[in-house]
Amino acid sequence: MNKFNKRKLPSRHTSLGADKAPQRSFYYAMGETEKDVAKPFVGVVSTWNEAAPCNIALMRQAQSVKKGVKFSGGTPREFCTITVTDGIAMGHEGMKSSLVSRDVIADSTELTVRGHCYDALVGVAGCDKSLPGLMMAMLRLNVPSVFIYGGSILPGRYNGKDVTVLDVFEGVGKYSSGKMSEHALRKLELKACPSAGACGGQFTANTMACVSEAIGLALPYSAGTPAPYEQRDLYALQSGKAVMNLLKKNIRPRDIVTRKSLENAATIVAATGGSTNAALHLPAFANEIGIKFDLMDVAKIFKKTPYLADLKPGGRYVAKDMWKAGGVPMLLKTLLDGGYIHGNCMTVTGKTMKENLKKVKFNNNQKVMRKYFNPLSNDGGVVGLKGNLAPDGAIVKVAGLKKLQFTGRARCFDTEEAAYKAVLKRKYKDGDIIVIRYEGPKGGPGMREMLQTTGAIYGQGKGEKVALITDGRFSGATRGFCIGHVGPEASVGGPIGLLKNGDTIHIDAKKGTINVDLSKKELSKRKKRWKPKKINFGNGTLWKYAQTVGPAYLGASTHPGGKNEVKCYADI
Repeated sequence: MNKFNKRKLPSRHTSLGADKAPQRSFYYAMGETEKDVAKPFVGVVSTWNEAAPCNIALMRQAQSVKKGVKFSGGTPREFCTITVTDGIAMGHEGMKSSLVSRDVIADSTELTVRGHCYDALVGVAGCDKSLPGLMMAMLRLNVPSVFIYGGSILPGRYNGKDVTVLDVFEGVGKYSSGKMSEHALRKLELKACPSAGACGGQFTANTMACVSEAIGLALPYSAGTPAPYEQRDLYALQSGKAVMNLLKKNIRPRDIVTRKSLENAATIVAATGGSTNAALHLPAFANEIGIKFDLMDVAKIFKKTPYLADLKPGGRYVAKDMWKAGGVPMLLKTLLDGGYIHGNCMTVTGKTMKENLKKVKFNNNQKVMRKYFNPLSNDGGVVGLKGNLAPDGAIVKVAGLKKLQFTGRARCFDTEEAAYKAVLKRKYKDGDIIVIRYEGPKGGPGMREMLQTTGAIYGQGKGEKVALITDGRFSGATRGFCIGHVGPEASVGGPIGLLKNGDTIHIDAKKGTINVDLSKKELSKRKKRWKPKKINFGNGTLWKYAQTVGPAYLGASTHPGGKNEVKCYADI
């Protein structure tokens, strides 16, 4: 068992010296002994709740983390923070809370650790925004930390095929266009989600789980095992042990997350055809450590990365299949062999990425992942775009798309609800580009995802016959020609807010461009006539968020970040 000198740790402020007797008495009230109070305090945070299957198995795993911490000489202190689950928040005003929840998770975790002077942190998360939220808190606090994913859901079975919640969203579109009966939709919804765990495709949760390993904050293989399997508990136990080893060696998150490891993270997103939301979260990570790594920096990595993992929504397989085939380390190993990732980055094992992958061998008896020299395509599954319609950039997932260029007429909507109603009533034509604006971080506020609308379009069989652009976001489950994060957003006078019905827009995901057929003079003329819209909220959390949130291309961060840090919490 490790022995630690608390005189150099944050918890000395709550547990050492005669003047801390009142604080120590609180710990005795909870059943801790004098020996327990003399050990380092390790925060064990989970986003457990009963909101959705993504989170329901997290408390069980947190207990295993605590055992690992205790075994290795620490005293665990468990606490929970919020989550907003996108699958339930989708398609109504609740989605305005989703991205905001990422920052509330980071803020509340920071406050809990600061307020109680914890020395280290293990975070267990299951749903889309909870993964980046906890990792952001780790980088902000900079105490030794380990992240562990709560695991994915098992695939449902319907008509002899694996299905996910995406099939249900698209089923609504099929039902609205007469391609599916109400009875069949009902049967599908009853079968799609058979267990605890986050959505099974390479949507945002599984994308950020892969990122947690690639960036070095999670133990190798910990991202893969599905949530219901008790093997997850072993990784949780090992994560508790690992954080105590990091504390002993004083290896901190900012020793692990660097420019190079952020590039590794972007690489695995592209190689798996992952969620476009990663291009929002990685710049937010960079903000926490005080470096610039914006949307277009992420896009540069995407452009040169081969697309290797055949995962839904663009491909055929789900997270469980990737785990069985060899997991994240096998994909990282072939990327390392091809020179696509930096092997010298430190990880939570206390070893470098290259050292972690030394004994990993590629499994040739599987079809989920390919070697670096035999990709599904030479470009990554996600592409950055720039042009006079998106001077700050935009992003599109191209994994599974048959064509990479689209020219069409703008069909403008100022809310998602208006667009969704038009789609359900089929008030659009082939060749249209549906524009949903005033849904950005500030204008929404909250930068909603558009899965309900894109799912309906795809379900109607129009996934590649129309395009959709927005200053909002897309779910990792979105497929079709869908461009998000268009910036500057409409609410600050970005070009997307100046569009009119019938304007011709050109999108080229091969060249990485997005332009509207309007001269600088015409855009300037429209800008002079443009008037800002009043934000929909005059009080509460969403109002506060709108006052502080930054642009999407910088991660939609709500504070100045590490570059303005005066005092690092870990050094108090």
